[in-house]
Amino acid sequence: MNEAGLRFRRLNRPQVITDELPERRDKRTGSTYSGKVFQVTLLSLGGVVFLPLLFIILILESPIHPEVFSLKEPPPMKGCWEPNLRLRDAVRLFEDQILGPESIANIGDVFFSGTADGRIVKLVGRRMLTLARLGRPPCGSSEDESTCGRPLGIRVGPNGTLFVADAYLGLFEVDPTTGEATRLVEGGQEVAGRKLAFINDVAVTTDGKKLYFTCSSSRWQRKDYLKLIMEATADGRVMEFDTETRELAVVMENLRFPNGIQLLPDEESVLVAETTMARIRRVHVAGLNKGGMDTFVDNLPGFPDNIRPSSSGGYWVAMSAVRPNPGFSMLDFLSQRPWIKKLLFKLFSQDVLMKFVPRYSLVAELHDGGVCTRSLHDPSGLVAAHVSEAHEHHGSLYLGSFRSPYLAKLDLEGA
Repeated sequence: MNEAGLRFRRLNRPQVITDELPERRDKRTGSTYSGKVFQVTLLSLGGVVFLPLLFIILILESPIHPEVFSLKEPPPMKGCWEPNLRLRDAVRLFEDQILGPESIANIGDVFFSGTADGRIVKLVGRRMLTLARLGRPPCGSSEDESTCGRPLGIRVGPNGTLFVADAYLGLFEVDPTTGEATRLVEGGQEVAGRKLAFINDVAVTTDGKKLYFTCSSSRWQRKDYLKLIMEATADGRVMEFDTETRELAVVMENLRFPNGIQLLPDEESVLVAETTMARIRRVHVAGLNKGGMDTFVDNLPGFPDNIRPSSSGGYWVAMSAVRPNPGFSMLDFLSQRPWIKKLLFKLFSQDVLMKFVPRYSLVAELHDGGVCTRSLHDPSGLVAAHVSEAHEHHGSLYLGSFRSPYLAKLDLEGA
C-alpha cells in the first residue's frame, strides 16, 4: 500500500453503545429539545393559571371594604381559661331533626327555639312541634332567608309570651300555645338613616314595657355574617322599643358586630357582645348614665355570641371561635391586613372560607368585672360545635348552635 493510501485511510475509533438515542441539541443555545418542550409547557400552564388570577386580583372588585382595627394579644389559655374537654360530656338532642337552633327559651319544662328553616319550634320531652312560621316558604337555602325568615334571639316575657328577634323580618311577640305572631318592629326599615338589615338578639324588661335588641349591621344581612366579621365596619347598633308607645329609638351605635344582649338586674344597662372586637360592652339604657357605655370584659380568648344569666349570679357567654394563645388566630392576623381579606373574598365564597374556621367551642361563666369563674371546652367540636348560646335550666346547660343539626345538653354537676 502506498503513502497516499495511508494518508486517506480513516482510523477506526472505539464507540460506546447505549440504549439512548442521541439528543438533538439547539446549536445556538446548547439546550435539549425535551428541555425546550418542558419550558413551553410550563409557561403555558403558568399562563392558564396565573393570568386569570391576575385578572381577579386587578380587575374584579372585592365584595367587602374592610377596615383596619387592632386586637390585643389574646390572653394566655391558663387558669380559668385552661383547655379541657368538659363540653364533650354533653348529649345531643333532636339530632338531624332541628337545624341551627341559635337561641333557646323555656316555660317550665317546655323549650322553644328558632331554626334555620324559618320555624319556631316547641320541644316537649322528645317531641318537636312546629309552633309558628314568621315568614313564608320556600326555605331551602340561605338565599331564601329574607322571605322565609331566620329566628335568632328568643325570650320569655312577663305575661308568658315569647319575644323573637328574626334577622330579616323583625321583632315579634308569639303566643306559646297557639303560635299566633304579632310583628312589633319591621325588619329592613330605616331608623335614623340606617337600615335594620340584621336584627340579632333581644332582651325584655321584667314589666314587659321595654325591649332592647341588637342590629348587627345596616349593610350586611345574616346570610353574609362572615363578610360582616371580615369587613369589621362599626355600623352596628343597640335599639330600644317601647311596647306601650310603639316608639323605636337608637340607644347606642358605632359597634362592630353587636350580637348577644342581656339586661343587668337593675335594668339600667345591658351587656352587649361586640363579636368582632372579642369583648363585651355595658350600655346604659336608663338612669343617670343613660346613653353611656363602658367595657364589661375586654380581650376574651374567643369571639362572643349570646349572653345568658347563670344561676350563680353571673353570665354564660358562648364563643363559637377561639383565639388560642399559644397558637394562631386567623382573625387576629387579618385585622391588620385588609388587602388579604379583599383577596380572599375575590377568590372564595363564604361557605368555602367557613371550612377553614376551627370548630373549637368555648363556653365561659363570667361575673361582675368580667371575672372568669369557669370555662367549658370542646377543642375539636366533636360534640358541641359552633355553640352560639348556653341556656341554664335546672342544673343543666342547653347549648344552641347557629349551624349544627341538634341541640346539646350538659349536666353542670361536676362541670
